[in-house]
Amino acid sequence: MTTTANESRALDEIKIGGLGSSRKRVEDDRFIRGKGNYTDDVVLPGMLHMEILRSPLPHARIKSIDASKAWAMPGVHLVLTGEMMATRNLAWMPTLSYDTQAVLATDKVRFQGQEVACVIADDPYIAKDACEAIEVDYEPLPVIVNPWQGLAPDAPVIRDDKVNQADNVVYNWEVGDKTGTDRAFAQADVISKLELHYPRSHPSPIECCGSVADFNRATQKLTVYMTTQAPHIIRAAVAMVAELPEQMIRIISPDIGGGFGNKVPVYPGYVCSILASILLERPVKWIEDKTGNLISTGFARDVYLKGEMALRKDGKVLGVRMHTDADHGAFFSDAQPSKFKIGLMHSAFAAYDIPAAHLTARGVYTNKAPGGVAYRCSFRVTEAMFFQERMVQAAADDLGMDQADFRRMNFVRDDDFPHRTPFGFLTDSGQYAKCLDVGLKAIDYENFRKEQAEARKRGRLLGLGISTMTEPLGAGNSREYDILGIKMFDSAELKVHMTGKAILRTGAKTQGQGHETTWAQIVAHELGIPADDVIVEEGDTDTAPFGMGTYASRSTPVAGAAVAMVARKIRAKARKLAAHLLEVSEEDIEWELGRFYVRSSPQRGVSIQECAMAAYSNMPDGMEPGLENTAYYDPPNLTWPFAVYIVTVEVDPDTGVWDVLRMVAVDDCGVRINPMIVEGQIMGGLTEAYAMSSMQFITFDADGNCVGSNYMDYLLPSAWETPGYELHSEVVTPCPHHPIGAKGIGECAAVGGPAAFVNAVMDALSGTGVRNIDMPVLPDRVWEALTYRRDVSGAPPIRQD
Repeated sequence: MTTTANESRALDEIKIGGLGSSRKRVEDDRFIRGKGNYTDDVVLPGMLHMEILRSPLPHARIKSIDASKAWAMPGVHLVLTGEMMATRNLAWMPTLSYDTQAVLATDKVRFQGQEVACVIADDPYIAKDACEAIEVDYEPLPVIVNPWQGLAPDAPVIRDDKVNQADNVVYNWEVGDKTGTDRAFAQADVISKLELHYPRSHPSPIECCGSVADFNRATQKLTVYMTTQAPHIIRAAVAMVAELPEQMIRIISPDIGGGFGNKVPVYPGYVCSILASILLERPVKWIEDKTGNLISTGFARDVYLKGEMALRKDGKVLGVRMHTDADHGAFFSDAQPSKFKIGLMHSAFAAYDIPAAHLTARGVYTNKAPGGVAYRCSFRVTEAMFFQERMVQAAADDLGMDQADFRRMNFVRDDDFPHRTPFGFLTDSGQYAKCLDVGLKAIDYENFRKEQAEARKRGRLLGLGISTMTEPLGAGNSREYDILGIKMFDSAELKVHMTGKAILRTGAKTQGQGHETTWAQIVAHELGIPADDVIVEEGDTDTAPFGMGTYASRSTPVAGAAVAMVARKIRAKARKLAAHLLEVSEEDIEWELGRFYVRSSPQRGVSIQECAMAAYSNMPDGMEPGLENTAYYDPPNLTWPFAVYIVTVEVDPDTGVWDVLRMVAVDDCGVRINPMIVEGQIMGGLTEAYAMSSMQFITFDADGNCVGSNYMDYLLPSAWETPGYELHSEVVTPCPHHPIGAKGIGECAAVGGPAAFVNAVMDALSGTGVRNIDMPVLPDRVWEALTYRRDVSGAPPIRQD
């Protein structure tokens, strides 16, 4: 076949693994063969092992610590206590929220599982035995396990280490238009009220936290292999805490066995292993066990809501009031942007056209583990969307309106973008009503309502729950977003070799998102280099450009944008090389995927690979050799994906057991880089949503004992319990400011999904007078609600009856 002069010679993007290709994850080649390289796989010559002694009590004065028996055990090299740490100014460390946190307890312990001492020995078994030989004399103190106990007039002050801390209040914060909201409530026909608790949960990654610290006295270089989602932030934190020059610190984050936000903070174990390596001048490995991970590392949620909605009789929402009380545990160590004390809770109701809203928030210290992390969400957005969608259902019920109709009436319309939310965010695009229509059609909404009514006549309880939400991803622009003063941009460095192969390094850090696959697809889209010819590296601060890491669904919105932008810088230089090779001016050069050509003579062209060779062998006079560049991307705004989740359930009225009949998900996440990976992210998020709604939580008894520090109590769904999901991708609204139109998807299902499951159960219980059952909606809670016709709270302390 003869190619005409006007016929495009562009490469087939799907064939080269570009945007839209369901390319298999390249990293899975090593994972399914057991060839992953995790922190615990790191073995260095002369390496010692560290174990941590944790407090069995939630609140107690430390009267004395006797470590003599531990020191005397053969194979023990070092025992660290808070007193020893204090002599090196390391007993306390700063948190990501400008508070302080004990590395090893000195004056008292403030939560069960707090780090009290460390032992470094020849192997982990000796270290564990030596920990058990340490004798600690505790004086028990009164225990606080919820904000109301902490706010009581006679409550003991947990943070008595802090100057001028006279109570247990961490902060008071507010946002919104109080005056306008008060006016809206004065005009309301109906005021709908709802009180909820989003229980404490834990990301529970399959790999716990750990580190291998290796200080080389001869070079003064500290290398730390560790389970971190944010290597560069950890390097900066280590430099500040350990008072080491930053350029002499190398953080390597190898393969990570799941993170979900749990591996963002700096934990005491990291600091202790680093100090031990410096003191002993030998590598020191610390690998956390499962109970240690569940009982002490960054939790999520544990927020209480008092919500109100001002409504007109016709269904229009006039205003919203929200008050939240957040249980922060013993230290305020949330990983979140500095200026937002309750994270992005005020992203609530962004999908709805509401004239006025006001949010007040209060944080409280309690005797529980610290560290409210962004567990698969953008800084409290999961709580915001759960509270929002539970309030929306309650409001529709109070008005006697259909759930879908109430949402549709109050949605932001397609022609209203850009839209300023009642709390001040700017959303830029969406097709909310269309997504809802797709979901309702898929679930066969009208017929289900008829089946539900018929079933109820026969004593069967069917329910349908809807959750619709848009969440802010990609925090965020440097005007408003920072962590510890560091702006939340991200970066990418791309080097194209002379043969046209490439290596890409970013400031992000994958923990299962598939960066090694999708980042290469963005390069293929921008340059026409086949994705198989692009190697992606992340996680080494000595080689990767500075970045803020991966959490809060920042990967595609920020780091992915940086990849696109650096590829465009490469293409701009390649254009100059193409003009040189084709002996025309740069203005005469056109681009199609993988190829530059002369506008007036399309058959004359050069490939991107030929340009790469010329960058090293035939560049024009005055041009710097090589084809590489770096881009730092500061997002102009957040991205706003939208989703509709619809669940149908059947509740057994005799036992309270509920079963999922169907689950439909409609996600508009903008341009999908790899549809297969997107679907995997949605399914994983929905599974976590189902777990949160049905079984997964950490609670405490009246004595402060943690219930949920093992997998007998902290339940995770297996394939047996997990329902099936029906995914829909026909609605695509590109983000107008993102380089490739992507919005992100990693969190959406985990953020919006829980309310759909809970709303479905509550819908099945409609007519009983029950307005709320706190998550997880356990069968005994449903039975209690049905039997006694009352709401059921899940707030700690756990009931003993």
